[in-house]
Amino acid sequence: MQLRPGCLIQTGFGMSRIRSASALTAALLALAAASAPAGAEVVRARYSVSLIGLRIGEAEAMGAIERAAYRIGMEARLTGIAAWLAHVRMALASSGEIRRGVVLPTAYATTSANSQETRTLRMALDAGTVKQVEISPPFDDKSGRVPVTAADRRDILDPMSALIMAVPAGEPLIGPAACNRTLPIYDGVVRFDLLMSYTGTREVSVQGYSGPVSVCAVRYKPIAGHKIDSRSIRFMENNHEIETWLAPVEPAHVVVPLHIALRTLAGMAVVDATEFSVEPDPAAKAER
Repeated sequence: MQLRPGCLIQTGFGMSRIRSASALTAALLALAAASAPAGAEVVRARYSVSLIGLRIGEAEAMGAIERAAYRIGMEARLTGIAAWLAHVRMALASSGEIRRGVVLPTAYATTSANSQETRTLRMALDAGTVKQVEISPPFDDKSGRVPVTAADRRDILDPMSALIMAVPAGEPLIGPAACNRTLPIYDGVVRFDLLMSYTGTREVSVQGYSGPVSVCAVRYKPIAGHKIDSRSIRFMENNHEIETWLAPVEPAHVVVPLHIALRTLAGMAVVDATEFSVEPDPAAKAER
């Protein structure tokens, strides 16, 4: 079984591969914390992942975000009964700039592991335009895919950068400006858009945060890199059951997901924050 970049569910994992992914995860999370830009807000979050009501995984994220730059790292893994079937781990990291309210990634990396292999993807970008993609070992499942053109690789977000959504200056962080946007995402293999629209607000309470969030409806639009005859792509393209809740991060003036719910071929999947905190960079405090 091949491990495709961006895939979270595989089967038959080996512990030696898991340890290598865990080591990279620790390094990526440490990098996000240690290299926080002066004056940045440090965002920490833990998420639970459930499918048809059963908890199957968790994720931990740490990011340093300011008005002009960001670094973010995340580890995702299966837990509980799901871990017995597929001991999945992924480590992801991204960094870039924020210019005039636009997120512009400059680097993205992800490592995934299963019993057959560990696959690493690295992507170098210039203000959101892909300059180089390295996948090791190479991803050779290319037949029947919509070709990804040079135009498809311009003005994109990687999957991690897409979690940081800048809100225009002068607009409130809770309300339509938080949601109404299109996220052009490229993971190094597949290019797609997420079309977001505002549907309302609600009050939430999790460890570290209590307050309002913006509720957004989301639609999936495949662009390139996907299998032309893919049943899952057709399902997602017609999927009207995708929603996310966005929490505010000041003074960076961005929003990030606190909750994601989507209908899948296997049933309803939900990613919920169990902890969420935003604090000033400790290094910045020490300099004062």
